[in-house]
Amino acid sequence: MRIIAGVAKGRTLGTVAGATRPTSDRAREGLFSSLTSEFG
Repeated sequence: MRIIAGVAKGRTLGTVAGATRPTSDRAREGLFSSLTSEFG
């Protein structure tokens, strides 16, 4: 998973091979919206 905004933009988060699936755009948008409101 790659961070697409903020000070960590462009960094990649490590995952366990075979244990994760691609994140849908809708889920990703919700996650980052929540993080933005929480951490500004």
